[in-house]
Amino acid sequence: MATNLALDDKLIEAAQKLGGHKTKRAAVTAALDEYIRFHKRQQAIQAFGTFDFDPAYDYKAERKAKRA
Repeated sequence: MATNLALDDKLIEAAQKLGGHKTKRAAVTAALDEYIRFHKRQQAIQAFGTFDFDPAYDYKAERKAKRA
């Protein structure tokens, strides 16, 4: 999908240099990928501690039950 964006040339050049990207497209794609992974990690961190832990849960028994 072709998209025209007004991006700061200095930021793009710095991203290309730091990431070793040959093209602006590669730098922007890597930046977007990192942005998405960062926010997914943040969601996981925020979810930490919100789930109840059942010390009696036996995942091995559950796995055997699914196979049978």
